[in-house]
Amino acid sequence: MPAQRGREESVAREGPETTPAIVVEGLSKTFGKGESAVVAVDDVSFTVDRGSVVGLLGPNGAGKTTIIKSILGMVLPDAGTVRIDGIDVHADPRAAYRHVDAMLEGARNDYWRLTVRENLRYFATISGVKPDAVADRHERLLAQLDLAEEADTPVRELSRGMKQKVSLASVLATDADVVFLDEPTLGLDVESSRTLRRELRRIVAERNLTVVVSSHDMDVIEDVCDRVIIVGEGRIVADDTVANLLAGFDTQGYRVVSRDIDERTVGAVERAFDRVTVERDGDRTELSVETDSSGFYRLAGILERGGVTLDSVDTIEPDLEEVFLRVTGSVDDA
Repeated sequence: MPAQRGREESVAREGPETTPAIVVEGLSKTFGKGESAVVAVDDVSFTVDRGSVVGLLGPNGAGKTTIIKSILGMVLPDAGTVRIDGIDVHADPRAAYRHVDAMLEGARNDYWRLTVRENLRYFATISGVKPDAVADRHERLLAQLDLAEEADTPVRELSRGMKQKVSLASVLATDADVVFLDEPTLGLDVESSRTLRRELRRIVAERNLTVVVSSHDMDVIEDVCDRVIIVGEGRIVADDTVANLLAGFDTQGYRVVSRDIDERTVGAVERAFDRVTVERDGDRTELSVETDSSGFYRLAGILERGGVTLDSVDTIEPDLEEVFLRVTGSVDDA
């Protein structure tokens, strides 16, 4: 659902091409008053460069949704400024939002009585773009998102996952160069999600789009985003590239599987290490131990003394979900 579909005739952007696509400075928002007041966003500042894909993550109540809605003009912040392509969204919203489109979770992003192709043409038209002028783009989108065979099918007849892809295609059918995507892979099967992630990166590169993505699916964030901003309790608690965030956590530990691990050996391992997870599956026992390489030798010694023959040994590497949980101390991303 676009922040504002209607756009004026082309207006020259303020500032050079090096101007960030999004600039948020000192954004704050409190809901309610007195003792019931809730600080949703507390002095948040960040920039998003042109042509980049940024993930915005945060646990329930962290303020992420309020930040997105403040940028899109759906929430009026108490303090702070938001600029899109150098244009202050509160001082000149029409000029700023002509560059923006968004797909928001829980919103009806398409007209289900129209066919897939008609939706693309419709949203291009109301954004100020002549659909015939971008017909080639629409055909590429249909092919890239595996929608070509359903192009003339009414959206209401499609599966939930296909409707989700139509919503994304409708946003990308316009001339917006700043796009917000909330849960873009919701309802997709594994293969469709993988295809969407691959094609989204390709579309971003082809059109030099700037994209802000929020998702519960950490695979989407890792595969698509150049950078991740994590919000906790209304403030930014991490802001870095995916690679740097992962590199900030060295190897977490080791996982061993054997049929020979008895309770005595488990007890010895638990006494030697602070973080041990034990899982049993029939006669097989899996031990996961958080430790460094020197600790691994201690673990191996305990197993050897217990007469354990190992079926497998794996290194436990950190992933983005683990980083998220450690940074925020939460389980849910919303």
